[in-house]
Amino acid sequence: MKLTQLRGISEKREKDLNKLNINEAEDLLKWFPRGYLDLTQTVKLSECYHNDVVLVACRVSSPPQTVYNGRRSYVKVWCEQGGEQFSAIWFNAPYVKNNLKAGEEYLFYGRIQNRYGIGALSMVNPTFELREKNARLKGIVPVYALRGSLTQRCMRDAIAEALRRVPVKSAIPASLLEKYGISPLADAYRAIHAPASMAEINAAAERIALEEYFVLISAFRYIKGGKEDVRAFEYACTGKEVALFAERFPFSLTDGQKSAIGEIYKNLKSPYRMNRLLQGDVGSGKTAVALCGIFMALKSGHQAAFLAPTEVLAAQNYALVRRYLPEYRAAFLAGSTPAKEKRAIKERLASGELDVLCGTHAILQEDVQPRDLAFCVCDEQHRFGVAQRSALGEKSMGADMLVMSATPIPRTLSLIFYGDLDISEIKDKPRARAEIVTGIVPLHKYDDMLAYIGQEVRKGNQSYFVCPKIEEDEEGSLMSVTELYEELKNRLPFVRFALLHGKMKEKEKAEIMQAFKEKRTDCLVTTTVIEVGIDVPDATIMVIYNAERFGLSQLHQLRGRVGRGDKKSYCFLLLGSDSEEARERLNIIKQNTDGFKIAEYDLKMRGGGDFMGTRQSGKMFAQLKNLRYSAQAIFEAKKLADEAIVCADNAYLRAQALKKYESLQDVVLN
Repeated sequence: MKLTQLRGISEKREKDLNKLNINEAEDLLKWFPRGYLDLTQTVKLSECYHNDVVLVACRVSSPPQTVYNGRRSYVKVWCEQGGEQFSAIWFNAPYVKNNLKAGEEYLFYGRIQNRYGIGALSMVNPTFELREKNARLKGIVPVYALRGSLTQRCMRDAIAEALRRVPVKSAIPASLLEKYGISPLADAYRAIHAPASMAEINAAAERIALEEYFVLISAFRYIKGGKEDVRAFEYACTGKEVALFAERFPFSLTDGQKSAIGEIYKNLKSPYRMNRLLQGDVGSGKTAVALCGIFMALKSGHQAAFLAPTEVLAAQNYALVRRYLPEYRAAFLAGSTPAKEKRAIKERLASGELDVLCGTHAILQEDVQPRDLAFCVCDEQHRFGVAQRSALGEKSMGADMLVMSATPIPRTLSLIFYGDLDISEIKDKPRARAEIVTGIVPLHKYDDMLAYIGQEVRKGNQSYFVCPKIEEDEEGSLMSVTELYEELKNRLPFVRFALLHGKMKEKEKAEIMQAFKEKRTDCLVTTTVIEVGIDVPDATIMVIYNAERFGLSQLHQLRGRVGRGDKKSYCFLLLGSDSEEARERLNIIKQNTDGFKIAEYDLKMRGGGDFMGTRQSGKMFAQLKNLRYSAQAIFEAKKLADEAIVCADNAYLRAQALKKYESLQDVVLN
């Protein structure tokens, strides 16, 4: 059904909805609230912690003022509650100035702010209403992400209309719905958008998650279908030759590495093409395993490709190939490679003069056509999509594929989320590295921490400062990396700071990282762009702001960026919330170093909705965005999918599963 067929949606509003990837009326149902306003009771400011979202009754004590800070303006008022003053600020909302009056009593709903080093209580972009009116601000009200001229009211009205007009059908066969007493999917959509209680929201999220994972898992079942591609390339190398090659490494292989190499070797000697995921913890030696696989191909007279998500990581891989495979001809191809050199590399690759090509997404370009590509390695799989992975494999008919992930996830989930891959795991403890001490830093210790880092910089050590967001957060919930960069330069003027984030060009990012590695800068203020592939031995301190906002596995990955030399290292987790739940989660990171164990905790504590992270791109989990549900929903979906394949009434499921798989062309797992 077209959006304009719904009452109240004009062509202009349709364009704004399109910017949110809402293109049909059905998409409105899956635009789940990013949160809910729990307006059942007010609270005292004295009982609030930083980042708490609350409803407060207060009096506006000063006329609204428009404030200019050089880059943009905002409206600010001072308010009073029980003798305690706080400010309220609205960005991009000039109309607020005319809607608030000094001396009047209001209800404000929003996030309390008391960030590091700032001190004064404030609320940013709160929803408000005259206290005596109290008509809209009551009950449990959904809050949606918006774009353009969209408002909460028009989004709520559009979704309410979609709930009335759009038919909802479950892909789970009717026989299974009846067998297991599964509630109607339409009821779940109504409850998620117009809940009567928080308990109703949780139950609805579980039902919707069950549906979405069921279709996703079924999609992999149908595509894989128990069939395997027939082998296209013969491998002539022997196990003895692989063992001799492994002796080139300056360390002994762990049992986990040996097992993974054995599985790859067995794959390559089988009648079927390899399509394998290799996952292991930080520093577990996945790259050494990949180099052994590349050797098997080169020794057999074939070509190999080594793909990485960033130029920094690709360059590191290229250096390793040249070091351990010096008898073979290797080249490096990236976006920054000069045009003339690119042409020469592509010609040599096509003629067979090159044996190994290392690089970034540039390898995936259509005019990169190897002559005899038999073995492909995709490093940091979670940064690439299904289509990108397929594009690499399609550079040669029947090339064997090894994808690697440094984000350990429980094996049961691996089988679900990588349903088209066989799996190898390196479960051994990471190789011997410097000790990393993890500490949780409360607000009152922040200045002491900065002073300590300043001392360490004077000793020649380096630090990372990681911030969740690139730009200013108009909700005020998170400090931006640019704000943090400016603040730290003022607090530690003798320290050479550099700024790094994902919106920079690859060449610029590579130059900043190279300067950091060469100690031309002391501290890197960055986003999670440094989560993988960065190896700086003199970086001994990792500071993570609003640590409670990250998944445990992601925190573990970030922590792994330090302790890569022989110096004792530290990871400081800064709390943006004093909640008991936040402290409990971060204590798990403090007390554990095993990535697989941490992943199990993450799944148990945060549930399936949060486990896969907040940085999803692509469409695999778009429908599950903002939902909170338990891991049990995933396992129940797997059980249902196993049964549904043989159900007589699964025609609709088959259609939905194939449609789902087609939509996974740019999916990214993390």
